[in-house]
Amino acid sequence: MTNILEMRGITKTFPGVKALSEVTLEVNRGEVHAICGENGAGKSTLMKVLSGVYGHGTYEGDIVFEDEVVEFKDITDSEAKGIVIIHQELALSPYLSIAENIFLNNEVKGRGGLIDWNKTNHEAQTLLHRVGLRDNPTTKIMNIGVGKQQLVEIAKALSKRVKLLILDEPTAALNDEDSDHLLDLILHLKEQGITSIIISHKLNEIKKIADTVTVIRDGKSIETIAKADVSEERIIKDMVGRDLEHRYPEHTPNIGEELLRVEDWTAHHPQDTSRVMVDNVNITVSAGEIVGIAGLMGAGRTEFAMSLFGQTYGSRISGKVFKRGKEIKTRTVSEAIDNGIAYATEDRKTYGLNLIEDIKRNISMASLGKLEKYGLVHDNEEFKVANEYRTSMNIKAPNVLVKTGKLSGGNQQKVVLSKWIYSDPDVLILDEPTRGIDVGAKYEIYTIINRLASEGKGVIVISSELPELLGICDRIYALSEGRITGELPIDEATPEAVLKLMTMEKPR
Repeated sequence: MTNILEMRGITKTFPGVKALSEVTLEVNRGEVHAICGENGAGKSTLMKVLSGVYGHGTYEGDIVFEDEVVEFKDITDSEAKGIVIIHQELALSPYLSIAENIFLNNEVKGRGGLIDWNKTNHEAQTLLHRVGLRDNPTTKIMNIGVGKQQLVEIAKALSKRVKLLILDEPTAALNDEDSDHLLDLILHLKEQGITSIIISHKLNEIKKIADTVTVIRDGKSIETIAKADVSEERIIKDMVGRDLEHRYPEHTPNIGEELLRVEDWTAHHPQDTSRVMVDNVNITVSAGEIVGIAGLMGAGRTEFAMSLFGQTYGSRISGKVFKRGKEIKTRTVSEAIDNGIAYATEDRKTYGLNLIEDIKRNISMASLGKLEKYGLVHDNEEFKVANEYRTSMNIKAPNVLVKTGKLSGGNQQKVVLSKWIYSDPDVLILDEPTRGIDVGAKYEIYTIINRLASEGKGVIVISSELPELLGICDRIYALSEGRITGELPIDEATPEAVLKLMTMEKPR
């Protein structure tokens, strides 16, 4: 098997930071090559160098593609050679059709240089068939889900006669079904002779599709592993620089009195009020307890959490909430916070953080009243508090004035947790707290969750990763079609038992 790509001694420096240091990468023709590493390790930076996002002259080293040393000034140069990158943040226009997006800046023209719309839609339909998407090419992007949008991006790459396809965290925002479909498509493209480089944190996906794995740590290439030698333990050791003997930190529960009780909680869909999204849910959480909520996509987990936290989801919400036996109201976010309930959303970038604000303001924003002096926010105290959390939560940033949008996913999540911990809640609801985070950062988040429980707080963890719930929780509820279908103490919560409850259908 011959190389299609060789990157030699790639070094990339930003002001004050060496992002890549003498990185080497070899990719064989017709293979799926995975790149692993913690957030901030340099994976995306390396791919931006390869694809011309960082053009020749902004880095040191050589790129050899199809036995030719190449110097890309920009992304147009790399695409002309057949190298196409699909970023984690999809580059599609929501107001244009699928076909228009596929051929944007690569239009199908007819006589007089005008766009031939019949041919455009016909060729788009052919490309959609190749990626397994049956939608009409005239459908606007805003009207299809993110899973289908990923397929449109791949169809767009195929329209450019792609030889080397780069996918940066392609399944980060997808459910299990869409993820499986995308991974199968990558393997199908491999059969057609297309080489792929995939960046992913999901080690199970890497084991499924990768022929070769290269691990990058702290801007350096650590090793390249053949498929036969790939194991999660080896990849993790390379990524974090040490063995993680236990994926989850030790947790000895010290469970106290009942802290929160939710009775007969029901919430209807905000637009279609005939649809019951949360159906008569009853749960309890005790002081010092970590309680998991397991469920398939669409089971109603997030809808339950948001409807409970200030009724931020749903309509016709009913039920009762008790804290230490006394009924409380959570009709608004302010009421929920005042009553000691915090909710860390699954979508931290949209709802959990202000990405154009700094770390300091993001940590304080839910508790400005605690920093008020003469009707104004006390700047020095705000700075002091944020610095304390930067240190105690191990937020990797030189200071608290760094914009949160510049942080890695794991560090952004630590800022979200800092914000809610500073509000001094009794109960924290953590919705997908480790989504899109590498294994090293996950371990740190688990340690923080354990610490919160040891301080006597009640923690509710919603997660799509069943091993995660089994690894950190004291008790697990299963949710299916909006209803609680069972409750298991952790010593009875086998994967089979929880999955059986998760897939239990509502009586018709």
